[in-house]
Amino acid sequence: MPLRGTHILVGVTGGIAAYKVGYFVRELVRAGAQVRVVMTEAAARFVTPLTFSSLSKHPVAMDLWASDQASGARLTARHIDLATWADLLVIAPASANTIAKIAHGRSDNLLTVVTLACPRPVILAPAMDADMYLNSATQRNLALLQERGYHIMPPATGDLASGLKGPGRLPEVEQLMAFVERIIAGAQQDLKRLRLLVTAGPTYEAIDPVRFIGNRSSGKMGFAIANAAAQRGATVTLVAGPTHLETPRNVRRIDVESTEEMKRAVLKEARRATAVIMAAAVADYRPVRPAPQKIKKRKGEVPALTLRQTPDILATLGKQKRGKVLVGFALETENGRAHAREKLVEKNLDLIVLNSLATHPGVFGSDTNRVTFIGRRGNAEELPELPKFDVANRLLDRVHTLLKRR
Repeated sequence: MPLRGTHILVGVTGGIAAYKVGYFVRELVRAGAQVRVVMTEAAARFVTPLTFSSLSKHPVAMDLWASDQASGARLTARHIDLATWADLLVIAPASANTIAKIAHGRSDNLLTVVTLACPRPVILAPAMDADMYLNSATQRNLALLQERGYHIMPPATGDLASGLKGPGRLPEVEQLMAFVERIIAGAQQDLKRLRLLVTAGPTYEAIDPVRFIGNRSSGKMGFAIANAAAQRGATVTLVAGPTHLETPRNVRRIDVESTEEMKRAVLKEARRATAVIMAAAVADYRPVRPAPQKIKKRKGEVPALTLRQTPDILATLGKQKRGKVLVGFALETENGRAHAREKLVEKNLDLIVLNSLATHPGVFGSDTNRVTFIGRRGNAEELPELPKFDVANRLLDRVHTLLKRR
């Protein structure tokens, strides 16, 4: 029973699907979880607080300003008491209004205040009419929250209360339970003593003040690793190349642009790190002499571009490991395993993660990945295509094992 003894805080917002959450709370309790419920005023128009207090065996919290002697929460810091009590916060149904509030930092009721204060994983299960769910504003808010490290459970498709058909139904209780079990399994506080340094995204090498040499990396894999590690209790520093991704919750971020800037930041931060995961797609070459002004296009002329190698950050770290666990990434288009093993030995890595464009051509910018872990003894573990957050947790499991052996 993976939920036995866990503290699950359930947030209920206004929507016809609120009735399903009663069954969900009942199943959480049956699974051995301790459950408390926070409701919005709108939610109480659909289901009474008495229903949830009866099912959870705890008083329902609704009013930010009400005293709560029964639950022992302090009036002046009630939201902190609830937020720090929880191992996981599940908001179901998550209305478009509440999603928008959380995405933009508005906290005008107890649930949104608790959500902003909660340091642990947060799941949002959107449920609303299809047009509301598919509206570009709602989709942008959900994308924003996902980038920040919130877990979004996609709604089911089918008949809606409006009489329409489409996406917007709250998933069935069995699906909610499976999703919760998956997230809680990846959020155990087993990395509390880990100081992790992660790199992500591309690096840009200037040709002139306007143009650069770069690559297609979105940074999503590195950000997923930082997010997953923070949720497992690690102290995480993320050195990020140019990317538009939001910083994951509880992660310290350092932005860089060039390989030289990344090298300086990484070598400085690596001194205090227990483990380093180099997921960034660092540019291998840079112009010898970047033009001080924009190179003008002139008819019949094609400027020559002389390149030189950029600093090898991974190799430098491999020479200075001093007991750290060092993980590298390899993106290959052919002979992937052979090239990855060669890189592992050459750079003195403990583990390398192979991305192959041959098996996963849509890896750039995707929310999923298909990788192979290769260890120092040459042993390889090929994973199926998984969400990058799940890949990140599988990788962190490996790092945790390596640290325990040392």
